[in-house]
Amino acid sequence: MASIELERVNVDFPLFSSRSRGLLNTLLGKAQGHRGRIEDIGHGAIAVRALRDVTLSLKDGDRMGLIGRNGAGKSTMLRVLSSVYEPTSGVMRSDGHISSLIDLMLGMDPDASGYEFIATRCIVMGISSKDAKGLVTDIEDFTELGDYLHLPVRTYSSGMMLRLAFAVSTAVAPDILLMDEMIGVGDAQFIDKARIRLENMMSKVKILVLASHNDSILKTFCNTGIWLNEGQILMQGSIENCLAAYHGN
Repeated sequence: MASIELERVNVDFPLFSSRSRGLLNTLLGKAQGHRGRIEDIGHGAIAVRALRDVTLSLKDGDRMGLIGRNGAGKSTMLRVLSSVYEPTSGVMRSDGHISSLIDLMLGMDPDASGYEFIATRCIVMGISSKDAKGLVTDIEDFTELGDYLHLPVRTYSSGMMLRLAFAVSTAVAPDILLMDEMIGVGDAQFIDKARIRLENMMSKVKILVLASHNDSILKTFCNTGIWLNEGQILMQGSIENCLAAYHGN
């Protein structure tokens, strides 16, 4: 049984001291929406509140789509759920193995070989050394990198590096999968192969949280939605209702 909960979570990013308030307002301009996220957090410090009093509860079978404009707080929420960001206040609880496809390059040592990167990335994902060895053949076949896996990843093109990171990150279906947009990896021929692998993985996870600007993708993979604006939840419900409210705003 997988679950994930946020209870009255706030995330603040300190910016300037109070002496720089004039400069801060100049940089942000006169947009009231932006100024509303700037708060005095005490001791002369000013911060951007990236998430404000967010509460949600997800369980087995939930496929949640995060909806909102750029800067609404979608990526911040994903990073809180993946424990990359710790809430400034409030509580995050989870039960089950969480995998994030947000930072595919995490654990990438440029001097490591492709095989060494596989081992390191598996450790980052919480996969045991024994299980990681069992995944190597699948990753070799999927990446089609051949002898390049023996070479330092600094010799790879950006497409080759993303292909390898994607292959490792999708080698095992987690209990909870977090994604920021659907991922296009490598050249046009490889993208279709990657999409099939990703869609197969998404069908197996117990909980999915997907941030996207693509309505079709959200309707295909999600059954519930959250509309975020300025770090706050404006609406939570079916994905269709949330999208309709968002576009009707």
